[in-house]
Amino acid sequence: MTIVRAGREQAAAVVRLALMLWPDNAETELKEELAPLLESADAAFFLAQEQGGWVGFAQCQLRRDYVEGTSSSPVGYLEGIYVIEPCRRRGIAAAPLEECQLWAKGQGRREFASDCELGNDESLRFHESVGFREANRIICFTKRI
Repeated sequence: MTIVRAGREQAAAVVRLALMLWPDNAETELKEELAPLLESADAAFFLAQEQGGWVGFAQCQLRRDYVEGTSSSPVGYLEGIYVIEPCRRRGIAAAPLEECQLWAKGQGRREFASDCELGNDESLRFHESVGFREANRIICFTKRI
């Protein structure tokens, strides 16, 4: 397996994998959202390649807003991580995650955080298996005014 930091040349691969992670998004919207991030100094994407095909990715950024459970700012933040179904449970996700953490350290950060939906038990187990500890649980509310 090879890990590659994604740039503009790998944008299509990032979008394809991101659509699998976030299927409720439209492809055009994801392209527009991710394109500037691929060139941003505050974000990084790492692609996992196996036998010539892209099998997973991780997206990380610097977050300057309050991040639950952290004491510094900005912090490195895992925005998304995905491995295609046939390649799961083989440790592939750990490699792009490690690259994200190294990237954040290289940015002078000493904390790295992430989140997942309350009902996403698979993501919860993944985060715990790679060394994250749960900081808090919240339920968000909204209403029209």
